[in-house]
Amino acid sequence: MSLMYSSTACLLIALAIFYLLNVLKTRTQNKNKNFPPGPPTLPVIGNLHLIDIKRPSRSLLELAKKYGSVFSIQMGSVKMVVLSGYETVKSALVDNAEDFSERPFVPIFEDINQGWGVPFSHGENWKQMRRFTLSTLRDFGMGKRTIEDKIIEESSFLIKELKLETGKSTDLGSLFNIATGNIITSITLGHRFEYQNPTLRRLMELVNENMRLIGSPSIMRYNFFPLLRYFPGDHLKVKQNIAELHTFLQKTFVQHLKELDRDDQRSFIDAYLIKQKEEEGNPNSYYHEANLLSTITTLFTAGTETTASTIHWAVLYMAKYPDIQKRTQEEIDRVLGSSPPQYEDRMKMPYTYAVIHEIQRLANIVPMNLPHATVRDTVFKGYDIPKGTYVVPSLESVLYDETQFLKPNTFYPEHFLDSDGQFVKKSAFMPFSAGRRDCIGQTLAKMELFIFFTKIMQRYSFYPAPGVPDFKVEPAVGFTVRPIAQNVYFTSRI
Repeated sequence: MSLMYSSTACLLIALAIFYLLNVLKTRTQNKNKNFPPGPPTLPVIGNLHLIDIKRPSRSLLELAKKYGSVFSIQMGSVKMVVLSGYETVKSALVDNAEDFSERPFVPIFEDINQGWGVPFSHGENWKQMRRFTLSTLRDFGMGKRTIEDKIIEESSFLIKELKLETGKSTDLGSLFNIATGNIITSITLGHRFEYQNPTLRRLMELVNENMRLIGSPSIMRYNFFPLLRYFPGDHLKVKQNIAELHTFLQKTFVQHLKELDRDDQRSFIDAYLIKQKEEEGNPNSYYHEANLLSTITTLFTAGTETTASTIHWAVLYMAKYPDIQKRTQEEIDRVLGSSPPQYEDRMKMPYTYAVIHEIQRLANIVPMNLPHATVRDTVFKGYDIPKGTYVVPSLESVLYDETQFLKPNTFYPEHFLDSDGQFVKKSAFMPFSAGRRDCIGQTLAKMELFIFFTKIMQRYSFYPAPGVPDFKVEPAVGFTVRPIAQNVYFTSRI
């Protein structure tokens, strides 16, 4: 009992110190009279009382209606600027790309990456790792026929697994995770796994649990109240999962080193290890194990969960909107027949391609984007934004912008079709963000989405599970927006 009181007293003292420091920090920031406006703050919590911490992006949309497309908000200890709407987000990330190209310090991501890798690293490290990762992914076929063949092959394995569930009521989320996971493992490790392989299943469990926890209310509080790092919480589970993933990867690195052949590079890891050997004499080299661990971890997490969740959304939307499903299948039958889909087929299938884009738009997988930060004192839209300011370019506000999309809250593939039924690009379609920090794997994701979705719709029809009177397609809590667990019933078309 005395231990409990002692811990409570320590927490209260820590919060008091934190509050005093935060007041001083806020007063300093408030000297800048041209800082973007925002709601009044409360002691310690700032504006957290105004935020639905399960779906914070929705709260930011509401605040934008009152304070404009550029406004400020205080989340615990963190003062941030929120950018809302297509024109404003594009202006920051594309037109002023350099000014907004940094990342802020986010405790949970620092725990995971230690400042290394690509998405949350800084300065020259970020530039070198991003350049190497992009060029290596291209070398291993991203955007080319090489990787397309792997996706086509994996889609056939997925169909075989789906065949086992035909005529049943089931949740397909885990199958989609394994399918996309196999594409990433084939690139990073040089081989795929069988669907029942316990190693791959465990890796996907670690990835999925972390993506869920990172978007949870407890981790949000952890990010905005740094003192919570000294107390138990979900952040410890995240770090435990990362440690297990790193242990697996380190064993893989050792095996690849034993079999390394400069003239026969089988994977991303091989390419990195060869580059590391080339840089052995450079004391300032960025090609060390910490960067490799962080980069591979990112490819596993960002490269599997987001694409798998989008495919999962697709199946649920098709079950919910049978007329759209039917029209999609009619186009697939007319253009492809029973031939396997190839990525180039998208140009002959405008409706199917529009449906995929609308799924991505409405599913809104990363609604708050990854946070940005200013690299220098910046004047933006008439406001003074100091160097290092935490910036949230809201992707949800772009994808749901009513000035860009006729029915922003409705599943409406016609958003991406002209009056003649031909596919049209939309500059406000930013599910992969934009500018210098956009998603490095978007070319791969686009190819996966088209081939997997088209193949699935070619072979199966989906319906709400029997006995479900109100079939809802809703988001679950997480860093990325996956759909809630929902059974569907599906039948074979061939």
